Amino acid sequence: MGAIAAADTLRPEMPAALAAVRALGVRHIELLTGDNERAASALAGSLGIPFRASLLPEDKIRIVRAYQAQGHKVAMVGDGVNDAPALAQADVGIAMGAAGSDIAIEAAHVALMREDWTLVPALFRIAHRTMRVVKTNLAFTAIYNVVGLSLAAVGILPPILAAAAQSLPDLGILGNSSRLLRQPSEE
Repeated sequence: MGAIAAADTLRPEMPAALAAVRALGVRHIELLTGDNERAASALAGSLGIPFRASLLPEDKIRIVRAYQAQGHKVAMVGDGVNDAPALAQADVGIAMGAAGSDIAIEAAHVALMREDWTLVPALFRIAHRTMRVVKTNLAFTAIYNVVGLSLAAVGILPPILAAAAQSLPDLGILGNSSRLLRQPSEE
C-alpha cells in the first residue's frame, strides 16, 4: 500500500512580498488557482488572502475582466499554461519566468527571470519611479515650451534663437531619465 501526495508549499519570501506590495498601494490581493479547494484554502489561509479554487483558464479571464469592468487596474502573477490567457487580459501580466511555461512568458507583459516573489514589489517600485520621471519630463517640457513660445510670440526671443533653444529640453529630459539607470536604495 502506498500514497503519493503533492501540495503547493508557501515560499518563505511570500508574506514579506505581499506586505511590500500592500505598502505600495495594492488594495486587493486574491489567489486564483486551478488547484482544489482544500489546497487553495491552506495556502491562502496562511497568507491571509481570499481565494477562488478549481478555476479553468476562462474563469480566470472572467474574473480579471470583472475587476476591470469595475474600474480596477489588474496585475496578475502566474506561471502556467492555465494562467496565460488571464496574464494577457490583465493590465499588467507578470510571469514567473524561471519556473513558468513558455506560453505564460509570451502572454505576460513582464517576465521575472527567477522565481522570487520579492521581485514583484521591486517591479512595482521600478514602475512608480519610471512614472515619476515621465511626469517630471512632461511637466518640464510643457513649462519650457510655454515660456519659450510666449517669449517668442511677444518678440523678446528672436525666432532663430527660439528654434535653437528647442534642443535644450532634450538634454534635460535625457539627464532626468538617466536617473533611472541608478539602482535605488530600498524605498
